[in-house]
Amino acid sequence: MGVCWRLSADLASRGHQIRLWVDDASALTWMAPEASLNAQGWGRLAFEKGDIEVRPWATPLNDKAQASQIWIEAFGCDLPDHFIDRAFHQLEDKPETAETVWLNLEYLSAESYVERCHKLPSPVMHGPLQGRTKWFFYPGFNDKTGGLLREAHVFGQHCAQAPDVPRVPQQTFLFCYEPKALCEAIDQLRDQSPSNVWHVAHGRGALAFANALSILPPDKRPPFQMLPPMTQASFDAQLMQSDLNFVRGEDSLVRAIWAGKPFIWHIYPQEDGAHGPKLLAFLDWLEAPASLRTYHLRWNGLTQVPLPPIDLPLWQACVQAARSRLMAQRDLTSQILQFVSEKR
Repeated sequence: MGVCWRLSADLASRGHQIRLWVDDASALTWMAPEASLNAQGWGRLAFEKGDIEVRPWATPLNDKAQASQIWIEAFGCDLPDHFIDRAFHQLEDKPETAETVWLNLEYLSAESYVERCHKLPSPVMHGPLQGRTKWFFYPGFNDKTGGLLREAHVFGQHCAQAPDVPRVPQQTFLFCYEPKALCEAIDQLRDQSPSNVWHVAHGRGALAFANALSILPPDKRPPFQMLPPMTQASFDAQLMQSDLNFVRGEDSLVRAIWAGKPFIWHIYPQEDGAHGPKLLAFLDWLEAPASLRTYHLRWNGLTQVPLPPIDLPLWQACVQAARSRLMAQRDLTSQILQFVSEKR
């Protein structure tokens, strides 16, 4: 939802009319309250040039609704059957709708297959739209991929960012799944930075943090603050205000990079172990120093080596160098729009 909403908002801010089809829009009530969802999951947000209409997944468009010219399936999610059926009948009635561009926006990865698969065609082999073509579109970390979501204000913040000023106490932001090394990390930060205060995001990570505290003796429990659900803007601000960020998933990883602060990524664990090579590929691209690489592997349960000492200056220099490389590349939204114009 985080990725889809940011993409929708970026497109709308550039003058496009967006329909965002969602099976469960409840997260938008706190992530993007400006969408003004009603109890049925409908919402609309107007921008200066465009707008976003949030629609329940199973609710078809009426006959008078304007046909979409760009279809984006996010994360390999097939379009609703009612949408496919309507599109088929429109093709029969109005052949000019064949100019529609159909994208499969894939997961983010630094693995080598992304460069090979980016922009490849995927012929539709069955169903009402047999014979049409989807196009794979892969976000990524270099100029041979689709790039990352980066709104105009992110670039402005990067250019205007003031030098970091040391402060007491240190702030650590926690947004994670259930890392087995959490107690170890709490102990380490307490010993290495006694003034550190944990700011814990709501959700699974908050439950994991509470469980970790229950195991620790009272005199070993660090200062902390449990945070309420945050809007995306507040989340981004929290990352920029913290000295060390623990993030999880795809959207928060990208935002941690833009924040330019030291971070640890908790990659989504998969039963087949596919998250291991994915994490290693990212660390290679990041040019992570040995201590940052080892910390990531331990945090993600891929090694039993104890957590190495935290080196905030070294880790921050690494992140900011990576951010500078990315700032020189084209953003995801711009690349999608260019690709669509080439295919129409």
